[in-house]
Amino acid sequence: MQGREQGREQGGRGAGGQGPLGVAELGHEPGERASLVQFSSAFCQPCRATRRILSEVAAMVDGVAHIEIDAERNLPLVRALGIEKTPTVLVLDSAGRIVRRAVGMPRKADVIAALGAAV
Repeated sequence: MQGREQGREQGGRGAGGQGPLGVAELGHEPGERASLVQFSSAFCQPCRATRRILSEVAAMVDGVAHIEIDAERNLPLVRALGIEKTPTVLVLDSAGRIVRRAVGMPRKADVIAALGAAV
């Protein structure tokens, strides 16, 4: 993904290496093939556009879920993952491992390309 991409994660979650993310952490069932996890906040304008982009991509690719997490209501997870700004997007593979991370509003083409690392 473009912009302030933080690249590939090495095994597990990243911050603290606490393992893959699943329904317990995400609050929703992950996608069968991959998940686009978006950390947002209530007054974040780029978060709204990011929601639209990720929803469109998830609808285009079978087995991909878009999961939006309210950063303010999930501070323990935000801290564990080292989320500092919204929107932050994590691309998870089918096992719940973070394969890409980006901060800021992504371009649709970059999201599609990042999914290639996960599926």
